[in-house]
Amino acid sequence: MIRQFGPETGLLLIDVQKGVNVFDHWGGGSTGRRNNPEAEDRMRALLNAWRAGDLPVIFTRHDSREAASPLKLHLPTGAMIDGFEAQDGEIIIEKDVNSAFVGTDLELRLRQHGITRLVVAGFFTNFCVETSVRMAGNMGYDTYLAHDACATCNRIGPDGTDYDPQVLHDISVANMHGEFCTALETGTLLGLVGADAPALERVQGNE
Repeated sequence: MIRQFGPETGLLLIDVQKGVNVFDHWGGGSTGRRNNPEAEDRMRALLNAWRAGDLPVIFTRHDSREAASPLKLHLPTGAMIDGFEAQDGEIIIEKDVNSAFVGTDLELRLRQHGITRLVVAGFFTNFCVETSVRMAGNMGYDTYLAHDACATCNRIGPDGTDYDPQVLHDISVANMHGEFCTALETGTLLGLVGADAPALERVQGNE
């Protein structure tokens, strides 16, 4: 059962950087587009709730190895989206691959802070979010995905098919839910912050 979120529950916000909205890079040139325009508002609601509850907050910042990527920390597009600047005491993880755990000290920082449960949101659902969620689940963290606080862009397949971003998002969530995490709506997760939070069923496990 999922019970109220306490200090063992960290909010992990993945790559909430201005460059995620450079759609012509991510989505395949002129066809570039994104799903879920409400994702940032839902992430802000989660962030505000975690801060109000004095719960741990973790941000990742992506500093891409790819020459053409807008997610480079020395570029203006590498900056955090307005309203997602870290505050004193919050954890910042800089990474250069999809997973928040590879080549970083994230696991060590989580252990130091006694964090055993993660609520994950951010960009992109099928890239850095999914890779990080898969690893978190495999590493034994009690992992929850705020699926309506994530978003992705369309992708062009090897045969030229232009895959709709909502379809990619939905399939990615379906891949994660029940195997690597429990996917819940933001409103449900917000309801778990507080002393009178109801118990909900946890749906996740590994084959």
